[in-house]
Amino acid sequence: MSTDIKWQNTFEVLPTDAVSPGQLVGDKISLPQSALEELLVAASGTGGKSNLYSEQPGDQTGLPSPLTFRLVNAENRKEVYAGILEFSAPDGTVALSPLIADALGLHPNDRPNQGNTSEERHPQRITVQICPVPKGSYVRLRPLEAGYDADDWKALLERQLRHGYTTLTRGLTLSVHGPRNETFSFLVDKLSPDEPAICVVDTDLEVDIEALDEEQARETLRKLMSRTGTPTIQGSSVGGKLDVWKSVEGKVIPGTYVDYTLPSWNRSQLLTITVKTQDDADSDAVDFFVSPKSSRQRALPRQTEHVFGSFASTADGTRTIHLRPSNAELDGAESIMISVHGYASRDQSLEEGSYAIPFSIRAQSADDGVPDGLSATATQPSPDDEQCKNCMQWVPRQSLVLHQNFCLRNNVRCPRCSAVFKKGSTDFENHWHCDFDEATGGSQQSKKKHDDIYHTSRRCQSCEFSTDSIPDLARHRTSVCPGKLILCRFCHLEVPQEGDPFNPSPEVLLSGLTAHELADGARTTNCHLCNKIVRLRDMAAHMKHHELDKTNRDLPPTCRNINCGRTLHGVGPKGQVRYIPPAGEDTRTGLGLCATCFGPLYVSMHDPEGKALRRRIERRYLSQMMTGCGKGHCGNEWCRTGRANSGLDPKPSNAQGVLPLVKPLLAEAIGGTSPLYFCVDEGSHRQRHAADLVAAEGVWDQHWTIAGAEAEGGDPSKMRDWLQAWAPTRY
Repeated sequence: MSTDIKWQNTFEVLPTDAVSPGQLVGDKISLPQSALEELLVAASGTGGKSNLYSEQPGDQTGLPSPLTFRLVNAENRKEVYAGILEFSAPDGTVALSPLIADALGLHPNDRPNQGNTSEERHPQRITVQICPVPKGSYVRLRPLEAGYDADDWKALLERQLRHGYTTLTRGLTLSVHGPRNETFSFLVDKLSPDEPAICVVDTDLEVDIEALDEEQARETLRKLMSRTGTPTIQGSSVGGKLDVWKSVEGKVIPGTYVDYTLPSWNRSQLLTITVKTQDDADSDAVDFFVSPKSSRQRALPRQTEHVFGSFASTADGTRTIHLRPSNAELDGAESIMISVHGYASRDQSLEEGSYAIPFSIRAQSADDGVPDGLSATATQPSPDDEQCKNCMQWVPRQSLVLHQNFCLRNNVRCPRCSAVFKKGSTDFENHWHCDFDEATGGSQQSKKKHDDIYHTSRRCQSCEFSTDSIPDLARHRTSVCPGKLILCRFCHLEVPQEGDPFNPSPEVLLSGLTAHELADGARTTNCHLCNKIVRLRDMAAHMKHHELDKTNRDLPPTCRNINCGRTLHGVGPKGQVRYIPPAGEDTRTGLGLCATCFGPLYVSMHDPEGKALRRRIERRYLSQMMTGCGKGHCGNEWCRTGRANSGLDPKPSNAQGVLPLVKPLLAEAIGGTSPLYFCVDEGSHRQRHAADLVAAEGVWDQHWTIAGAEAEGGDPSKMRDWLQAWAPTRY
């Protein structure tokens, strides 16, 4: 690949309103098609266009990859390095991303004063020069503001640089977009190699984030401590963690939230979360919301964004939400996020309702049945009772006339809900029913709150969805809204799920992925098992194919020597097990020994009946039993040294005593299936011991553990990784 290409040209800067929004991001630029043709000519070294489309394979392969350019603004002598997005700009022009235009001090949309007709617009021009830059290994970033705080800087920067950057220029202001629409601005302060710019494509980049000065570092520390240590509005509680053993007291200012987290609970039982105001008069002033925190739900529960919520008024100020273990929303939940909200109407400022409302919150587990308070059965009236026509109470028959006279004179019944009130009482005057649903209440404050929550038009801030109901809006915001925060399974960042909520694509519906994950999962990587290039979103299905292949694999043939830790024909790379001998290996011995164990028995002589081989096996056994192998690691029970090392009783050590013992072994040695007992080297002994150790766990067959031991040199931890990747399990 050539790096000596000489090419330079001057272009007029294309106005930003002539470029599609979001098309050029990061350090990307767009050049005209003629620039590509000139680059190909310069790379070919022919000096003419006649060879541009030659069929010679090397004529069009001289351009460096990736293409990087040096951009210079001659008017202010500012320069910056950039990567190419495409060659689609109009002839004679260059389209710049906002970051590059700002770095060059350009304002492509500036126009002359319309009142001065004599003033003509002078086009802004820059010089573009091809300039390869080295791959970077280090960058130091300095935040331009104090208080930056992100959950995962590594994943955030990886995604930002991968999405829109080819180069980083020293002195450039790098804008990093957070998952919650934040923007973090950093100054690129130091690079390694020490060059004006580095390439960030296909390289491992070490990043340091350091404050501009000590004062900024102290200010950042103060802001981070304030977020975690004190409430945002004086008077509200801080929140924190809950458990299922005790209740927690707190206070909340109207219009604010107090956030709690329930990190653990009995997931096999009903979970009941209760919030109670200490004063019954505040029962309408406090709501609370619950959202399980999982990869599909990341946002804190809020009035317009929650999975479970309680808005209804209660007589005693108690609100309860029941979460059954079978609820699908709890699948994969890491914790339960709970927010207590001080209700404030849309026209009410925080100063108007700046008093703190005390409350208590409790989470507890119970048996999964009918929740407490719902199991009570109505008392059956007595046969001697009759029902009052006014208040609908059952009273004794003998006192019915007296009761009805008193009741009709003093009480009035609501015709819609049959609730009984005292005539002329404040409770009766404040009693109301909604004209649009079945809601009812006992105060004008509750009526106003009901109308605000259920009958006031609202619009989603992330899409075109609109509704008259806050619960409907919250359901939308936690389900199909493109602005819903998720934890992407591929980039591991909290990002909006994106997509069209009104017309989702078939790929999203069929794959079970969000629109963001579908796009981010299109990136490719190498399978760690077979080294095949696979899309990230297809990796799970690809790995299932490996699992299916494992179930169909035959047991690897192992060495017949019971002390050996090798397979019969060896193990290759990437889990390959040889089931047939390599070319040229003699397979006519019928011993079933690996090459290492058969080596001491091999002689280059013609022995079609195996008599000489039988004599060599006999001498091997006699030598082991009479003199031993002398190896300190030996554990062979048919070796004098091995028996001594294992603490076994010695066997006869003379030929007369040993021969009767080895004759049964010789009878099955050639062509038989019984094991052989030869001493082995220390490496093979270690592999066999590790294979027996892992096989005793009962997960893999011993044949596979021996293959894993041979592949990984007898390291049990590496053996388990190898077996997990390549060997079928017993169940």
